[in-house]
Amino acid sequence: MSTKHARRRRRAPSRGRRHLVRIASVLALLLLSSVATDSHAQAQTLDFGTARSLDGSNNNRNNPTWGRANVQYRRQAAARYADGIGAPVSGQTPRYTSNRIINDVNQNLFSENRVSQWGFTWGQFLDHTFGLRAQGGANAPLAFNANDPLESFRNDFGNISFQRSGVAPGTGVTTPRQQINTIDSYIDASAVYGNSADRLDWMRQGTRDGNPDNNSALMLLPDGYLPKASARGNPAAAPPADRDGLLRVNPDDATIAGDVRSNENIALTATHTLFAREHNRIVNRLPSFLGDNLRFEIARKVVGAEQQFITYTEFLPAVGIQLPAYQGYNPNVDATLSNEFATVGYRAHSMIHGEVEPGGEVADYTQAELDAIEAQGVEVVVEGDEVEFVVPLNVAFFNPNLLRQIGLGAVLKGIGGESQYKNDEQIDNQLRSVLFQVPKPGVPDPSVCLDGPSLPDCFQGVLDLGAIDIQRARDHGMPTYNGLRAAYGLPAKTSFTSITGESTSNFPLFDPQVNPFDPLNDPDILDFVQLRDIDGNIIPLGSEAADTDAVTGIRRTTLAARLRGVYGSIGNIDPFVGMISERHVAGTEFGELQLAIWRREFQRLRDGDRFFYANDPDLTLIRNTFGIDFRRTLSQVIVDNTELVTGDIAANVFKAPAGG
Repeated sequence: MSTKHARRRRRAPSRGRRHLVRIASVLALLLLSSVATDSHAQAQTLDFGTARSLDGSNNNRNNPTWGRANVQYRRQAAARYADGIGAPVSGQTPRYTSNRIINDVNQNLFSENRVSQWGFTWGQFLDHTFGLRAQGGANAPLAFNANDPLESFRNDFGNISFQRSGVAPGTGVTTPRQQINTIDSYIDASAVYGNSADRLDWMRQGTRDGNPDNNSALMLLPDGYLPKASARGNPAAAPPADRDGLLRVNPDDATIAGDVRSNENIALTATHTLFAREHNRIVNRLPSFLGDNLRFEIARKVVGAEQQFITYTEFLPAVGIQLPAYQGYNPNVDATLSNEFATVGYRAHSMIHGEVEPGGEVADYTQAELDAIEAQGVEVVVEGDEVEFVVPLNVAFFNPNLLRQIGLGAVLKGIGGESQYKNDEQIDNQLRSVLFQVPKPGVPDPSVCLDGPSLPDCFQGVLDLGAIDIQRARDHGMPTYNGLRAAYGLPAKTSFTSITGESTSNFPLFDPQVNPFDPLNDPDILDFVQLRDIDGNIIPLGSEAADTDAVTGIRRTTLAARLRGVYGSIGNIDPFVGMISERHVAGTEFGELQLAIWRREFQRLRDGDRFFYANDPDLTLIRNTFGIDFRRTLSQVIVDNTELVTGDIAANVFKAPAGG
């Protein structure tokens, strides 16, 4: 710009400049939201009521606490406790049930709709956006029976750790116990930004004084990755982050994101990293004269809308969720997350694949880097000029450094390259038995701990996510299986076969007068006798295809028979077990009950959000003024923030390629 033009602009801003300044002023009023406590908000000079607060408050003007962080979950059905107040109902031991119903005996079954691993990865990213129960309840460990004939794992701790959820103040004494959601219920990218000014202040570039308003518009991303707890010098002063598995030994390596669970696995850490990068990409496209806070809030608004757009136009259709057409914001809809959804319906842990398989060019890694990755228990497969990494879940858990070593683009591409597991009654043993566990000392070759029959030899403790899912429903006072169906307008099931869609609930060739042995104590009841691929073709048992292509499996005994053996009566079925045992509705990843729960919840999260993307005129203003559009696929977001280019990944990353 010449000096002459600069002088003229100082004397009389051009018409275009004046237009942009006016738009910036309008945006300041429309978009800038409160990112501080009430006392700090009072010191502001702008109207914060027209955009999202960090904690979800005031989304609904008539009911400002609806959907806010730190309020009770909404209940769809009356609480069910043994004493009517807070004592969990009794029932079959969760690990006993898990061994007979949820045990996958190391046989992979994949999505019947070719939903990629982005199904469970995006699902977890969403979960960490709208739900986190308050902890702090009493320890109530689950029984573990080392002599169970169907037990194959060692547990030197004697039981399975379980802690009850914290009780909501004023409940559980004379009224039924309630639980609290500690984060806001809206799909608003809070997993990226957090729910408090203090946390956001740490994550934004600039000073650390509890006030994010005097910081840069950019998120703190050293070298393009989430900051470690030590990024600002004192790890002890960093915001809270869950540290388990490997991070117990190296706690300062924990990354900090909007949600405390960002380190749980590298796929999740990669997704957090992606959208922090996306925020910074948007900020860098905005004119600097808008100021740091306005650019930050514009980017935050767009990222939140992107998360919603991807959820409702890609993720939900991929798993088979179809919602009624959007009719606009409904202030009478309470978007507060329901206890039933958070505690039972959204627990789709069976989808989680036992391994992630990133890949890249060999030239992108030194031999020392490949050796360091392999030394952690990752299988490194070099073919020509390409390399593939097979990362088992137990290595991916709480291992954010591995993301840096492999690379963000490679991990994100790998998530979309293979189908997720089938959302059925089976959960991978890395979740069902050794969740977040570190291999015992002295294992000479970490590769034997990748997965499969060798897992029991690698670990000395048991943490069973399936058993925890069963007990969590009891802890939260969930209704019975049929009671939950009734709460969602579904008729009661009257037989075990009507749940599973199978032909019999009897064990084969079992006559107690001839053979007094209880079939529920016979490990052979879990054997697979036939496998089929997505096209219905039979796959030989024990073949390579059995590990990579099986979609349908037939066992020696029906699921209905095992349900009947464990529960005796349909009225005794735990809601989580009944839900995951249902035959899937065609074209979806769900049985009837889970499908109904998801449909109702995601419709409420859409219709009860004043800032849903289809109801927010600011997004159109941003698009028309700055050319920044939230209507982008996850594939486009990945390409714009990594070294990948269009064509490296599918246009719809939620669908795995044929043969994947």
